[in-house]
Amino acid sequence: MKQTVVIQVSMDGQGNCFSNTEGEKARRKAMKIAVGLSGVESLALKGQNRDQIEVKGDNIDTVKLATLLRKKVGPACIVSVAEEKKEEKKDEKKDEPKIQCPHGPPYAFYEIRDPCYDTNVCSIL
Repeated sequence: MKQTVVIQVSMDGQGNCFSNTEGEKARRKAMKIAVGLSGVESLALKGQNRDQIEVKGDNIDTVKLATLLRKKVGPACIVSVAEEKKEEKKDEKKDEPKIQCPHGPPYAFYEIRDPCYDTNVCSIL
């Protein structure tokens, strides 16, 4: 069962306000923790401040992930857990070629008149 988990983690860092290295370290640490779990296939940072971790994979233990992030990084909150929807592919029916009968060339029709029945002929009877 593939699922998508979004967890919000406080990764602002408590260093001085002029450098953001503490926040980057916290992000790297959180990403290493999330990737280390079994079943994780992909990971992405989301949110305006890149403080949400979106994890996709098979049978991810969401509670274990949140607990590890709380212990090693900081406050973590599970935002959403959703099962990944499978795209239903519509079976497109392929048009089978229809059998066509071969046709010969068209016949040319000629009008042949019998001179006996021709009314334009002048005859004396």
